[in-house]
Amino acid sequence: MEILGPIPVELDVDKVQKKIHAPKRTDIEDMVALALSLAEPRAAFAAAYVDAKGADEVVIAGNHFRSRVLRKNLDDVGRVFPVVLTVGPRLEAAADSADMLARYYLDMIANLILAEARHHLIRHLGKRFGVEKLAWMSPGSLQEWPLEQQRPLFALLPGVEDRLGVRLTDSCLMLPRKSVSGIYFPSESSFFSCRLCPRERCESRKARYDEALVRAYGIDH
Repeated sequence: MEILGPIPVELDVDKVQKKIHAPKRTDIEDMVALALSLAEPRAAFAAAYVDAKGADEVVIAGNHFRSRVLRKNLDDVGRVFPVVLTVGPRLEAAADSADMLARYYLDMIANLILAEARHHLIRHLGKRFGVEKLAWMSPGSLQEWPLEQQRPLFALLPGVEDRLGVRLTDSCLMLPRKSVSGIYFPSESSFFSCRLCPRERCESRKARYDEALVRAYGIDH
């Protein structure tokens, strides 16, 4: 397992203001400066190898992952990159102690910092392992790959809690909350779990729901 960080992140204040629909730029400028001073984006990652593939599961470094979609995405893949990425606890603590409006702004800015840190991580993984294009899946992003699959994913990164400060709760949520986990894998085409998710209202949606793709993956909702 390797640790990347602190990951450098820059945010354009005008873009942030537009993204979070804030009325005053000066307020957001101060919030962005505060958030960037408190954020500590860091990531844990590793290279792991696929041991076996079943009809709807895949074994990675001895850990079983049950997902028809993940299995299909790894048809021609032998090496994957499990990842845990976090903004750290300080920004979250500041948001929790702020008033309602400031908490909303800081929460939204934290999401943008996390997204920018992910872009940096993808570039780093590509250079580190000589991979041109990477796709991503995350436990809990689809009903057929439930959040409980966080446990075998974290097992692929032994010591991640001590070295990165991210832990799983009994219900497999991550703390600090502004953290993401998943498996990156080489892919010639982009993959978005959103295309397999029928949820209509989702601020994080990156692609339209695709019924034909759902049938191609052989999954039910």
